[in-house]
Amino acid sequence: MMKGLLVTTVALVIGSGSAYAITVKKRIEAPGLPPIIWAMAGGFCTIKDWHPVVADCKETKEGEVTFRTLTLKDGGIIKEKLVGSDDTSYSYEIVESPLPVKNYKAKFSVEADDRNQDRSVVIWEADFDANGASDDDAKKKITDIFSAGLKGIKQKALDAAGDQGSGSGESGSEDKK
Repeated sequence: MMKGLLVTTVALVIGSGSAYAITVKKRIEAPGLPPIIWAMAGGFCTIKDWHPVVADCKETKEGEVTFRTLTLKDGGIIKEKLVGSDDTSYSYEIVESPLPVKNYKAKFSVEADDRNQDRSVVIWEADFDANGASDDDAKKKITDIFSAGLKGIKQKALDAAGDQGSGSGESGSEDKK
């Protein structure tokens, strides 16, 4: 009887571990091939060039680990740790932040658009838990951050392409709780 209760309890704890995680996934199409969009937006600290709330970014190394410290236009500071990268994506975690999140892990990537060979798809996604706010408020905050950043990338791509009005916009958020 006790063994059955223990097994049930462990199964509930393991099974519900990710049930509380919030997922936000945003994407936007931008004119230009992936290498061009990646060169414009894919550097770990180029976020300061395309995100409207980021005033500055400083990249540092602590041993073999790379960090970026973002200074926001409102004075807030976010420290993030690079956890992986390849030719057109990187993954990172928030180490310190005023945002209402914890256990935050994200991926930023650029892919070829299957529907238009002259366009790229930029995807920004994250999993996290709310911290000091409701799940809905934390999800909205991250969704707004992603949306503003992706719009900034698209505008830079449009400016670079000299095309101010074509291409489809932001789409598809896949959010889970």
